[in-house]
Amino acid sequence: MKNKNHYDLVVIGSGAGLMVAQAAAASGRRCALIEAVKLGGTCLNRGCIPSKVLVHPADLVREMERARRTGVQMEIGSIDWERLSQRVWNKINENEEIEDSLSDLTSLEIIHGRARFSGEHDLVVDLNDSDEPLVLKADQVVIAAGGRSFIPPVDGLDAAGYLTSETFFGESYPKTPWKSLIIIGGGAIGCEFAHIFSALGTRVTLVEMQPRLAMTEEPEVSLLLQKQLEAGGVNVRTGFRALSAGRQDEQRLLTISGPDGQLETIAAEAIFVSSGIRSNADQLNLDSCGLKPNPRGWIETDEFLRTSVPHIYAIGDINGRFQFRHKANYEADILIHNLFSESDQPRAASYANVPWAIFTWPQIAHVGMTEAQAREQHGRVMVGRHYYSMTANGYAMGYEPGDADDGFVKMIADAEGTILGVHIIGPQAAVLIQSFVYLMNAGYTCRAKPDQLPFSHQTGSRFCLQADSIKAIDQSMVIHPALSEVAAWVTGELEWVE
Repeated sequence: MKNKNHYDLVVIGSGAGLMVAQAAAASGRRCALIEAVKLGGTCLNRGCIPSKVLVHPADLVREMERARRTGVQMEIGSIDWERLSQRVWNKINENEEIEDSLSDLTSLEIIHGRARFSGEHDLVVDLNDSDEPLVLKADQVVIAAGGRSFIPPVDGLDAAGYLTSETFFGESYPKTPWKSLIIIGGGAIGCEFAHIFSALGTRVTLVEMQPRLAMTEEPEVSLLLQKQLEAGGVNVRTGFRALSAGRQDEQRLLTISGPDGQLETIAAEAIFVSSGIRSNADQLNLDSCGLKPNPRGWIETDEFLRTSVPHIYAIGDINGRFQFRHKANYEADILIHNLFSESDQPRAASYANVPWAIFTWPQIAHVGMTEAQAREQHGRVMVGRHYYSMTANGYAMGYEPGDADDGFVKMIADAEGTILGVHIIGPQAAVLIQSFVYLMNAGYTCRAKPDQLPFSHQTGSRFCLQADSIKAIDQSMVIHPALSEVAAWVTGELEWVE
């Protein structure tokens, strides 16, 4: 009989890891869930969900500004930051409800602290409420410990003071919107926060060392994004590297170097760092269990989410394969099936068609290859673009040919007409992309080699997904959080009616 600190499964991290822990407990395994901060992971506490609570009001501001094109004159009144903020914190504080809801699972124990390995099956937890560490033993371990903001080596940055998404949704959350803000990093997080605060009246400077914003996107998407952010008042400095930071009275100063070596110093009330994500693997003492991260610090896994140590698995941000909550949920579903279902047929993860969105203004969505990637892999490809203004509803929304903000859908296909990639910039891009995700996933499974096909949940047999099958929905990733989730999750409500 196992002692009280010996578990069938230990899960480190309560984002998508929470799904695995709940499934383990429901299947009768004795499970420990270890979390250093609040339950819910990055997405709930400091990422995609609270940020979207801020994005939507910013979208409304921009919509009102352009409404005059359709004959509607709107005046933007005051911003109720207190009400806005209360809605943010109401959502974040749902982690308390989550913890309460888990109290009925007698085989699941929640441990608040930081875990590290001390052997292949052994862990030490530095508890939040005790100086005495807790020693655990686990038959299996799931690492879902995520990542954290990467802080670039900018001289004087620590002394000047800065924010990240972690501290913004924490002790540094502002009592009112800043009058001025410097954002270092023009990826998804930086562009979203530039949109949020510029729409709320903050004077925003966005500094990106790459030659364009949102480098994962098509060049023409990046170009339209930059033009629209600038039209909204954002001072975009692409090709500029942050060199040093300092303070002068209540102002933060940032000195940046441009493409030709020119120096500029920018002043603002706050500096927000969004220069990318680094792995939390360095906090886990992985040498003790025989795991070695790759050169970039991520824990590599095979298609079944297994690490190089047979009884240790890794899901979510920490395995380095796309830092999106919907990707982590997808991996959690696969791992739950493989570890706890009665089927002896494992499911394999596929990352061929991972969708994502950037909730800036205008909104951006992406699935599959870029044009450059498609040309490199397939040689000659077909490329098409269709603009919002070319549709009746786009015109109704106020878009006309030649408008500076006229968004578009770009599709890349091969000689047989197989969709290789789709890129959208404009209103509701995250919703519009989802139909292509379903089509591409159904096609992918039909073209895959037999040993690459996914397994059926019900029968354990391999199948080729039909485009009209609910399995084409269930086994596709759905961008989180996007309104497409409203339609996607209806399959989980299906039941036989008499």
